[in-house]
Amino acid sequence: MGEAVKEFKGEARIGKAMKEFLTFTLRPEDFSSPVALQMALSRIYEGLMRMMQEGGPKPTYIAEVRFKDDMGNTVVIAVDLGGETPPFSSDRVKARIRVELYEEEEG
Repeated sequence: MGEAVKEFKGEARIGKAMKEFLTFTLRPEDFSSPVALQMALSRIYEGLMRMMQEGGPKPTYIAEVRFKDDMGNTVVIAVDLGGETPPFSSDRVKARIRVELYEEEEG
């Protein structure tokens, strides 16, 4: 079986976010017309109302990790660090990203 491992170095910015808000996203097509924007705002409003009925938002810490891939593209990922304050003295830290490629055995 084949396997390949690559490590990247990047930076992360840590901040607090409301976990439920992470599911509310605006896409480029949401800005294509006034009607599309109204539909997106309605979708977000419905999500907010549902969240409030379920007991309100719950805070979590998120790390926005940025690094350059082998093609020179900037890659941004989010890492949920949980509800407790992360053990860092700064909101900007270094990140090591490990990508492991492998084949799964069938069966």
